[in-house]
Amino acid sequence: MGKFYRFNDNDGRGPYRLGDMASPNPRPKMMYTYKGFPWPEKGWRYQIETMKKLDKEGRIYYPTKANGSFDLTKRLCLKRFLAEQKGNIITNIWTDINPLHSADAERLGYPTQKPEALLERIIKASSNEGDVVLDPFCGCGTAIAVAQKLKRQWIGIDITHLAISLMKNRLRDTFGDSIKSEYKVVGEPVDLAGARELAKTDPYQFQWWALGLVGARPVEQKKGADKGIDGRLFFHDDNSGKTRQVIFSVKAGQVHSSHISELAGVLQREKAEMGAMLTMEPPTRNMVREASAAELYESKDLGKAFPKIQILTIEEILKGKKPDIPYHAAATFKKAEKFENRDAEQEELF
Repeated sequence: MGKFYRFNDNDGRGPYRLGDMASPNPRPKMMYTYKGFPWPEKGWRYQIETMKKLDKEGRIYYPTKANGSFDLTKRLCLKRFLAEQKGNIITNIWTDINPLHSADAERLGYPTQKPEALLERIIKASSNEGDVVLDPFCGCGTAIAVAQKLKRQWIGIDITHLAISLMKNRLRDTFGDSIKSEYKVVGEPVDLAGARELAKTDPYQFQWWALGLVGARPVEQKKGADKGIDGRLFFHDDNSGKTRQVIFSVKAGQVHSSHISELAGVLQREKAEMGAMLTMEPPTRNMVREASAAELYESKDLGKAFPKIQILTIEEILKGKKPDIPYHAAATFKKAEKFENRDAEQEELF
């Protein structure tokens, strides 16, 4: 708007642009001199009474010379204040909202993520504060995050536990830990029996759900070869700026010691600092022995050593156990921007 409304008298009425006061058609009765300014070629657009009214209201722009006197060689103009313009009714083709790019601050890495500005416009246009917003395919949760910001109630639905995990992380990062008390997740395993059922009916969904419990990001978002890596968690534990990683392997069925050997091989291949196996079934003694025999990861800046290979059962995780890693700097999904509630009134669409 600043490109067009370039003038401001600082009188409280805000910025304005200059409008033509000349008549587009010949009007002999509108050909009069006003305060020394000659009429335009086809006459003024306004009658003398209207001109005086506009002048009294301070809506006429008088061109002046350097000494402050009127410049009669230039035309009078009408002040059109931005605050008084009604604008245009929005159409169903929106070209003023750009798609997200990889460098955008709100980008989370989800392939179908939409800009928050788009969902904000849709929600403001179709609801009021306190209304319920339903997104039946909510993906990474843009609609529900915007609905929360705009003080709407909301329901988000998605079939994948990958999306559910990302939504919970997004809500926490945006609104803080207290947001957990304001929503409930339905259909997600909350006990060992539910976890067993999910592992039995859909191992891939189980994998994504299990990774979400420890804050790890799935490597694959669709079924396919994972090269021994089901998830990753990245962290920094010193001031070097080097990104370090924990590689996760998830097992929904029976486990044996060869799985630990495979994980150790993946760590070596990927040059990863640590690895963790999440299992539905309890590990064998040989698995525990082999994991314990692995070297430690020494974090010099933290002054602490961490087991390089760890085994956690789903039962232990549900009881609150977490991988023993530098959690203070863990980074999995890209963090959503923190929301600052300014308690602004809802804006008008038009």
